Amino acid sequence: MAREIMILQKLDHPNVIKLKGLATSRMQYSLYLVFRYMHSDLTRIISRPTDKLTEPQIKCYMQQLLLGLQHCHERGVMHRDIKPSNLLVDKKGVLKIADFGLANSFAIKPEGPFTNRVVTLWYRAPELLLGSTDYGYEIDLWSAGCLLAEMFLGRPLMPGRTEVEQLHMIFKLCGTPSADYWMRRKLTTSLFPPLHYKANYDENFKDFPSSASALLTTLLHLDSHARATAASALQSQFFKSSPLACDLSALTVIYKDEDEYSQTKRRKRYNLYIYIYIYIYIYI
Repeated sequence: MAREIMILQKLDHPNVIKLKGLATSRMQYSLYLVFRYMHSDLTRIISRPTDKLTEPQIKCYMQQLLLGLQHCHERGVMHRDIKPSNLLVDKKGVLKIADFGLANSFAIKPEGPFTNRVVTLWYRAPELLLGSTDYGYEIDLWSAGCLLAEMFLGRPLMPGRTEVEQLHMIFKLCGTPSADYWMRRKLTTSLFPPLHYKANYDENFKDFPSSASALLTTLLHLDSHARATAASALQSQFFKSSPLACDLSALTVIYKDEDEYSQTKRRKRYNLYIYIYIYIYIYI
């Protein structure tokens, strides 16, 4: 928590959650981080079955994410757990990167090795799955690429159940690494794919706009050194081509208490039906 507080105090950007203060409990000897209340998160927005995100909305959310990541990376901070549930959205549609519990800073730890037990499995970069402890901001960009594809699909791109299955999904998309890849990364692992896969970006992203496919190819590059940065991704054709990113006012926000509100309405309606039934049974 001390590291998380130190990192949050260094960050000040509209698309990064701001630490408002600290609260303590004398009874429980606990320390609480205080943030602004956010109304929803990207998981709820993506998973709506009847209201799929449009391309301008996807561009707006993606642009905000990359701007927030650019700010973090320029200040030496790796988030290390970019996923939809950690991207909060307020009632105006502003996206904020949150939950820096797994984050690390090159200012705090200038040199590795870093742990590879970071990032939720579906958004974890291949170098982490292969055991690398020498990595940088590229792991956040891999997660951002998975998220971009998820916004178009309406579901996770590579929902592996185990690390081995996740690696095979990655190799089927990006192709099997060459012998040179293993040598340059200095990786020693037993998780070699049994089959030789060729890169298959075109087939997987055939229903996406061409500019989105081009950006995804650079974000989801198997070689982390060839992966796009947040700054270069923001300059990609994806954000310059028509239709452009929409305004914040065009973003639909799902409130966290909507489910509870709907359940309360259903419960009241059910109780009313029971009351009417009892009334009819007794008096009629």
